[in-house]
Amino acid sequence: MILEHEIPNGSKLYFGASAKIKRYIERVASEILDANGFEEIVTPVFSYHQHRSIADERELIRLSDDKNNSLSLRADATIDVVRIIQKRLGDNTAQKKWYYIQPVYTYPTTEQYQVGVEYMGESNLASVMGIANDIFKSLDVAPLMQISNMKIPQILVEMFDTLELDDFRHINIDKFISLGVDWLSELVYLQHLEQLDPLLKIVPEAIRVELKKMRALCEDAECNNTVLAPMYYAKMLYYDELFFRAIVGNEVYARGGRYKNNDLTSVGFAIYTDTICEAKEGK
Repeated sequence: MILEHEIPNGSKLYFGASAKIKRYIERVASEILDANGFEEIVTPVFSYHQHRSIADERELIRLSDDKNNSLSLRADATIDVVRIIQKRLGDNTAQKKWYYIQPVYTYPTTEQYQVGVEYMGESNLASVMGIANDIFKSLDVAPLMQISNMKIPQILVEMFDTLELDDFRHINIDKFISLGVDWLSELVYLQHLEQLDPLLKIVPEAIRVELKKMRALCEDAECNNTVLAPMYYAKMLYYDELFFRAIVGNEVYARGGRYKNNDLTSVGFAIYTDTICEAKEGK
């Protein structure tokens, strides 16, 4: 029996103090983004293209349009924003910096509010990672910034026949160590910048190049609270190189990275409003 006041598991309800906190987070973020030259966009809740973003299509909530074409609720906003700007607005706008404040939905009934940012045509992830840091500082939160590089797992899968990308998605440390390769074992436990120089001397050149990109991002973003996670592999299909997560304890406050849509390279991130709301409500 479903009671009249029940809401589905995973859906959100904000009222009173919690609604005020949510609105405060969104206002702070929008003011900072406006000041940095970003314009707001609100995209449709229905999409034909979510399969291009989500690695596990079972997470999509599927429907049909009036012609029985398959569509789904918005489970990720990044590719839809870029596609709409490129294909629908096209020559009508030269604006490359966009943000959105809206929820995404995943199967069966999970609702997640986000503040998302897309900088189209930009390849330097530090340009938006620094803005994410500014938002966190204004909200008086200090997450750990975890830096990864999607190319490193891809290179390792090419180098070792026994490895698959799912090993990296699930962080299968035992399997990595069991290969008995000294430099690979050290790569598994790489966390801090001071560990990087000795490792750069022993890893293959292809890995060395990608590790140097990670160090450059740490330096360019001017974030002191940083760790390296070279073996992490994001579940989103479009990230192709540098990637970051903002973490407090076991909670992820934001994710962002570099990605490509067709031939256009861009960078962006999403801050998870609900997670920050819950943390501030608990204070």
